Amino acid sequence: MEIKVLGTGCSSCKALYEITKQAISDLGYDATLIKEEDLLKIMEYNILGLPALVVDEKVVSAGKKLSLTEVKELISK
Repeated sequence: MEIKVLGTGCSSCKALYEITKQAISDLGYDATLIKEEDLLKIMEYNILGLPALVVDEKVVSAGKKLSLTEVKELISK
């Protein structure tokens, strides 16, 4: 499983990265977590808001703050 947090380095993006790292640990998943800050690569996902969460190249959330519970639900699907 590959999980990406897309963001330019703002506080919300950093928070989502940390929450996602915690969710992976709590769930015991063997996942690769990538923090993507390159704007050109982010634009390839055709999203309108940051931060965004991508699981196995599928955007599962964009433009909103997520709680630990919400992130766990999104990556468990």
